[in-house]
Amino acid sequence: MSHLYSLVGAPGSGKRTVGKALSALTGAALLDNHLTNDPVFLAAGVSGQEPVHEEVWALCFEVRRAVREATRHAPPTLAHIFTNYLTAEDREWANVARLRELAADRGVPFVPVWLDCPLPELERRMGLPERHERLKLRDPAQLRDLLDRAGTLPAPPDALVLDTSHLEPLEAARRIVAFAAGIAGVGALANPA
Repeated sequence: MSHLYSLVGAPGSGKRTVGKALSALTGAALLDNHLTNDPVFLAAGVSGQEPVHEEVWALCFEVRRAVREATRHAPPTLAHIFTNYLTAEDREWANVARLRELAADRGVPFVPVWLDCPLPELERRMGLPERHERLKLRDPAQLRDLLDRAGTLPAPPDALVLDTSHLEPLEAARRIVAFAAGIAGVGALANPA
């Protein structure tokens, strides 16, 4: 069965790393936020070490919209993994709602997963070499400022919350798959054929 996985967490929480393990385990297409952001960042000269202007974010959002629309046309058997950092602002719930609606339109279970990680570990991860392969935030001071100013959207009641500070990516992926199986099972019970 196909699923739409949504991995949400602060910068450095392991969204892409866990997403890669989940993709390898399930065959789902990984549509991480830097897949959509980086072409725009690169064209605009954003290096990942400076704040991003609102006009540049607006262009990123247009690319994300196009990716969501393309997902509507995917074969019904193809699962998808979306990743994102969502701030604690109420307007961010619209991003969750868009993915819920996309899953409903495709007739697949929506699997919300929130990745949690303590700030000292997030700060440590800012210097990891793999953060350079995409235009990711790499400055611990900017991370602290971002999280102090904007926070992280709290997990909805139906989300799986994983502390990724010591959890290996493959184990996180296995837990997500088990959680998704439970969601699919509940859906099957609620909608018997």
